[in-house]
Formats: sequence, C-alpha cells, structure tokens
Amino acid sequence: MSSQENENKIQETNQTPVEEVVSIRPVEPGKPLTRKERDLWEEKAETIIDKIRPYIQHDGGDIELLGVDEDGIAYVTFLGACSGCMMAGEDFSTGIRLLLLDEFPELREVVLVGA
Repeated sequence: MSSQENENKIQETNQTPVEEVVSIRPVEPGKPLTRKERDLWEEKAETIIDKIRPYIQHDGGDIELLGVDEDGIAYVTFLGACSGCMMAGEDFSTGIRLLLLDEFPELREVVLVGA
C-alpha cells in the first residue's frame, strides 16, 4: 500500500460527523418544527425580547419566553410587577406581540400565558 493510499484510508476512518444545518423556515402544514429548529427560533425570539426587556424592567416587571412549539407559536409570560397588572394584556397586544411578529414573521402567533 502506498503512502497516499494509507493517508486516504486514515482520513476515511477519522472523519468527524457533519453537523446538521438548521435554519429558520416557515412552518408548513404537516411538517412541524424539529427540536433543533425550535431552539433556533427561541434564540431569535429571545434576542427580540431582549430589546424591550429594559423598558419592562424599568417598571419593576419582566417578560419570559416560555418556548416555541412545533407549530411556530411562541409563548410568553409576564413576571414581577407586570404579572397581574391590568395593563399587561394591552401592553402585550399592542407592543410585545406586534414587535415579535413584525421582526420574526415566521412566527405563526405569540400567546400570553397567565396574565
């Protein structure tokens, strides 16, 4: 066996597995998001939420992303002073929800939990 053949054989046996490429795609009927895709969607949603978090925290509250389901629906909840506030629903509907849907159009919906 030549040295080139030997080197090729070593390269063939020492290959590392190729990482699956995950990207944000619109949810198609009958094709739910995988866990890896949901993780990526949650990272993007968190980045958007982080833009408005300082304003919410200034009033003694906070917002938490609970997750994104396989249908592309994001779930959030208010914490602290925002939890149970009479304005929470309106702040969510006219602010947070619209911001998420505008900056992340692949999301099908954003749902407020427990307000």
